[in-house]
Amino acid sequence: MNSKSPDSSSANPNSSETSSDNERSFAETALRLSGKTEEESLRTGAVDKADDQVEKLFASQYKTTNSPIHKAVWSKTIPFDLLRIPKINHDSMLTLAMQNCLTTIQKHRQNNTLFDNNRKISEQVLQDLAKDGYWGMLIDKKYGGQGVSTIEFMHFLANVALIDPTTAGLASVHGCIGAVDPIRTFGNEDQKNKYLPKLASGEMLSGFALTEPNAGSDLTALKTTATLNGDNYIVSGEKVFITNAIPGRTVGLVCLVDNKPAVLITELPLAENENFQIVNYDLYALQHTYNNGLKFNNFKVNKANLLTPQIGDGLTIAYHGLNLGRLALCANATGVMKVLLANMLPWANYRKTYGQSIDTRELVKHRIAKTASLIVGSESLYLWGAWLLDQGYRGELECIIAKVFGSEAQKEVAIEYFMKTHGGRSFVKGHLFGDNMGEYLAPSIYEGEGEMLSMAFFKSLAKDHGSKYFEPIAKTLYEHKIKNFNPLNPLHVFLLRANLIPYSFWWLENNIFAAKQNTVYEVNSPLKEHLDFATQRLTELPAILSNNMIKHQLKLADRQCLIAQLSSQVQDTITIIVSTLYAHNQGDEGLKLASDFLATCLTYKATGKLPDSAYYKKAKNLAECVLEGKFSNIQNITANGIVFPYAK
Repeated sequence: MNSKSPDSSSANPNSSETSSDNERSFAETALRLSGKTEEESLRTGAVDKADDQVEKLFASQYKTTNSPIHKAVWSKTIPFDLLRIPKINHDSMLTLAMQNCLTTIQKHRQNNTLFDNNRKISEQVLQDLAKDGYWGMLIDKKYGGQGVSTIEFMHFLANVALIDPTTAGLASVHGCIGAVDPIRTFGNEDQKNKYLPKLASGEMLSGFALTEPNAGSDLTALKTTATLNGDNYIVSGEKVFITNAIPGRTVGLVCLVDNKPAVLITELPLAENENFQIVNYDLYALQHTYNNGLKFNNFKVNKANLLTPQIGDGLTIAYHGLNLGRLALCANATGVMKVLLANMLPWANYRKTYGQSIDTRELVKHRIAKTASLIVGSESLYLWGAWLLDQGYRGELECIIAKVFGSEAQKEVAIEYFMKTHGGRSFVKGHLFGDNMGEYLAPSIYEGEGEMLSMAFFKSLAKDHGSKYFEPIAKTLYEHKIKNFNPLNPLHVFLLRANLIPYSFWWLENNIFAAKQNTVYEVNSPLKEHLDFATQRLTELPAILSNNMIKHQLKLADRQCLIAQLSSQVQDTITIIVSTLYAHNQGDEGLKLASDFLATCLTYKATGKLPDSAYYKKAKNLAECVLEGKFSNIQNITANGIVFPYAK
């Protein structure tokens, strides 16, 4: 894996140099041709180039263009074998170390020792989990870790979230986006031998310091610098919203080295000093862990701690860990939603209106059904994404879907179904919703805000098609100073004749002769009906996406709402297939009912159809399955007691 690193002009928009045509990314080229400023073109191009560098880490068959979603949309054959995972025995996926960790967390929760006097996860809990192997799940056994697969780890996190979501979140911060993934993926052998055993044992706990006051979704706005001076880098700058950022922790610190993004493995001092300070602020979310700012002023980090990937730079390292973090968010959300559903049922049975418990009412049954369906959708997506990562796929598109769906589903369940069902009691102290409202809402902006990620999803999905067919056309138009292509103008057609011929063949094939080969194995109705609908949608989507690229041409980048909406269409279609095949393969009747209802909801959304009697019948059947205790996803969850019961 040898490749030239991105030049300084693409990594640093303030550089006086400019990137040459053959070095420019697709995004930078498109923005330049559309008339965007030099700064915006360079900044966006830098992020796009980082994405390209991550692609180079993967063999051809595992790149985004060969991913299941990309193939499902742009190819003639839908890769159903990659859109479903084999039947899973959920219990057998939990190793002995995992079971010990779950027992430890449950014991602390029962003994009210999970949190310390500051209402944070206590140091004793962190130490007890270290003895169980909690912090080394994703670290290879040769370095003292557990060496579990991605799918085992994500399933484990979902189970931890049933007991305490914050503890699950800390495992994700440490193992997915903290120092573990950067070192095990990009570290040299000396760095691995030095840090991985300590990270596995829990002697070192980690986070990832990326976000800055002006650098969130725009990672090209980094200001923190590291200047080499002898054997040390001298770091100055500020980071914000860094989870697990307290004295004594180890962080992957993203900073500028020679005007290029880089990552330094940084051991924070045990106490603040003139070179290092903690910036405290109160958050409504992440109440039970530490999320702080970090200030560095001429802070020394040994030069041996610089990660030097063979391909790319610091943004490459940051991008790589994000997919794991996104799956972890979806897994955590799945566990949270199961807990919310399990705690919705006792109240729905306890609360009576006009002599009847509200779990007999159609409105409440609909809420129960929607929650169950979103649980199955979220579970199928994180398991599928993790399975693909274990196969070697990059999983960019697949992990984005999981993150967006899981975080948005959790928000929807918490507010629309859980809170509304509990009414005013939701805001009584001691109630799950009132005590954790920020925790339920904030994941929609973690690891990339949902709509921003949907735009990134569209860019990754359309990138190959755009560079193959539209970039040559745009360059020709630019050379001839034609702002907008008009197919009725003979001169335009003549100038673009060489570029239009290949696209014309593609257009005819996908608009006139469009068809998808449905090679799916036997699936019983009604699940088969959903697969047929999704297959038909996938037949239509290439033309829909491409026609919008033609209509808006280089101005499409400014149509953010449209891009997010187009992206959502693709995500919903893929979710129908993945959740349906998951339920079919598991063979569980409750999962099938939930998957059927989820696919029905997404179908109605796609077609604009209003709920009818058939829709509400499905909701009723699913809700009654849940109320009768037949929904396996929540059978082993013990609900909390009723908060603020009726006065006797």
